[in-house]
Amino acid sequence: MAASAFGGSPGYGPLTIGIIGDSTVCDYPEENPLRGWGQMLPDYLAEDVIVINEAKPGCSTKTFPPERWQKLLAARPDFVLIQFGHNDSHAKGRPESTDADSDFKDYLRRFIREARQAGIAPILVTPPHRRLFKNGQVTHELLPYAKAMKAVADEEGVPLVDLQAMSGDEFQSLGEDGSAFYNVHGKGADDRTHFSEAGARRLAMMVSTNLATIDPSLESVVVISEP
Repeated sequence: MAASAFGGSPGYGPLTIGIIGDSTVCDYPEENPLRGWGQMLPDYLAEDVIVINEAKPGCSTKTFPPERWQKLLAARPDFVLIQFGHNDSHAKGRPESTDADSDFKDYLRRFIREARQAGIAPILVTPPHRRLFKNGQVTHELLPYAKAMKAVADEEGVPLVDLQAMSGDEFQSLGEDGSAFYNVHGKGADDRTHFSEAGARRLAMMVSTNLATIDPSLESVVVISEP
């Protein structure tokens, strides 16, 4: 298997991808209609690729459980996908809140540093858009965190998947009604943050398509198909 160009050193067993993040990424039980894109990602990868999804709802870069991070580091995946921003953007004073231009960047740098120390190649993923519109235009609540993540990626020489831009472009192209399938509806709920299976599959395909451009060992295991 090809060695990674970004600090990882894939071994001779199945390629392994770790994931950390929040409720837009995590695994949900079968009976729950919500899905995270990390839960759907294996469907766009070769069957022998191992995905370890440690993403947890409600977490930010500041509050992601240390035990989950240490468990992932101990598993020594070849790559780790790191996506935060939704909960970091909560109101100041909340435990999970971070500032896009200061401690958010510091926490990202720590994840990058510790991943590399464990021989794992980090890949940053900007947070997907909330499906919110104003006057027919997609809004940009999470843009400061996406920009901060891009700045850290450039500074640290880490590859980045810009899911914020890709999801925003798709929502704008489809419009508010046309993109409604991305979210779960019913019982009076109007959740514009979390994703249905169809929405999560679409995001997983966006991520996998970009992974194929990052490293030869990833290109060889990505299976591109419509959700």
